[in-house]
Amino acid sequence: MMNEAVTKYNTPDLRGTWVQAERKALELLAHLNRENPRAATLMISLIANMDERGALVASQATLAKLNRCSLPTIKRALTDLIKGNWIQTISIGSGRGSTLAYVVNSRVAWADKRDNLRYALFNARVLVSEEDNPDMGEGPLNQIPILGPGDKISVHGEGLPPPNQEELDETLEQLPTIQTGRGGQGKLL
Repeated sequence: MMNEAVTKYNTPDLRGTWVQAERKALELLAHLNRENPRAATLMISLIANMDERGALVASQATLAKLNRCSLPTIKRALTDLIKGNWIQTISIGSGRGSTLAYVVNSRVAWADKRDNLRYALFNARVLVSEEDNPDMGEGPLNQIPILGPGDKISVHGEGLPPPNQEELDETLEQLPTIQTGRGGQGKLL
């Protein structure tokens, strides 16, 4: 039982390949497409990239690149989507340079069980581009492997050398010891 809980905890959720929408929302989206094509295109892009809670963290520059339009166009489209209650924004940080999370109105589209939308849990997919982060690192990151269901440990390589006796002796001197006196009572030294 415990092993199943650990396995479930360590198994990453797979991103779903579907979203759901209410018919009325689709009719309104079609109307938005006629009136404001860039806002509608951005809305579809947000829905396509949101997580199961309807959220996405991305810079406006990344959204502009993704939607093949200028930054001012994305800013206007975001303003229109916010005013029309298509999305809401949540600020991550404060002041100049803070990032926004874009949350799609759950009455428009969702990608999880409908019952789960009432919970306050908030996570988001984060979408970044090389333009926003020119220094994405030169080498690979150190990673700690996680065993999945059916995985087995296969040890190879030399590994770290064992500690020498001097290192062990120094450690032992620092540990508290119990001295027993007459009558069997101990005293921590």
